Amino acid sequence: MTPLPVRDDPKIVVIGGGTGSFTLLTGLKEYTTSITALVNMADNGGSTGLLRDELGVLPPGDVRQCLVALSDAPKLRDLFNYRFEEGSLKGHAFGNLFLTALEKMTGDFAEGVEVAAEVLNIAGRVEPITLSNVTLMMRTASGETRGEFLIGESDLKGERPQLWLEPEAVLNPRALEAIRRADIIVVAPGNLYGSLAPALIVPGVGEALAASKAFKVYVCNLVTKPNQTKDYQVNDFVSEIERLAGTSFLDAVLFNTRKPDKELLEKYAGAGELAVEYDISVLEAAPYQTYGSDLLAGSVWENVSGADPMAASRTLIRHDPIIVARSIIDLYNSRPKKR
Repeated sequence: MTPLPVRDDPKIVVIGGGTGSFTLLTGLKEYTTSITALVNMADNGGSTGLLRDELGVLPPGDVRQCLVALSDAPKLRDLFNYRFEEGSLKGHAFGNLFLTALEKMTGDFAEGVEVAAEVLNIAGRVEPITLSNVTLMMRTASGETRGEFLIGESDLKGERPQLWLEPEAVLNPRALEAIRRADIIVVAPGNLYGSLAPALIVPGVGEALAASKAFKVYVCNLVTKPNQTKDYQVNDFVSEIERLAGTSFLDAVLFNTRKPDKELLEKYAGAGELAVEYDISVLEAAPYQTYGSDLLAGSVWENVSGADPMAASRTLIRHDPIIVARSIIDLYNSRPKKR
């Protein structure tokens, strides 16, 4: 597809982590020379969790995915995503080990990310949302839960949980500067409480988003998550995004209007994942601009290697990175002028 013309090579910031950010970055890097991924730093599952527990390092997994998304070196992308399938390193991604080694060598995770960015020759920047070694905490009526992985898999029984980070996180100054300078800020799709919350609840993020003059858009999830966002419609996801940030800050919401193929949807319905529904009358009355379109990828993602122990829990229904990027740029180009 021929890229749409864009006003003034916009500075784009993507907030999130994991697969959702990977997808958006893959598409958006075609539209700007200035793109920054702000990554949550609470992941404690899989390879990342083992490295945190055994070596006391900051979580490399979501940072690795964002670095790979912004790299134009195919062999290096494959290398950083390569997972060992046997031996004591089984399940570990090479990129996670590389970032861990850099942090141990330099004593500075941010410096390690910069070195990895040079190796991968990325188009843009990847910045941890915080450099504090934090644990995601959650309180519900049934008590407290600690750890991003457990929280991401908890049964919330319809509650909207209280979430915080321990110890209290310090916002990375370079992440704050990226928000302040941005022309477009995109909140990526992803696990609402396990992936997006740890970025949005860092003290200072909500205030920075509210103060920013950027065009701020949320790309809504394609499917609900059983026991957590069951029955959530598009507007419910939006309200939680803004509740977690502690402020109403969004200018626009982008959501999918085409349901996945029946066979695939039935497979996920059996596991409790359902296509996110929407009520046009509710969205038309919302204080933010809404844009619905067919955002689905044309092919189903496959876990070609069994070495990733987390892969089985990840949905195979994905956004199309090019269509989503084009839609964001179209919204940006047609946005009302702010006074």
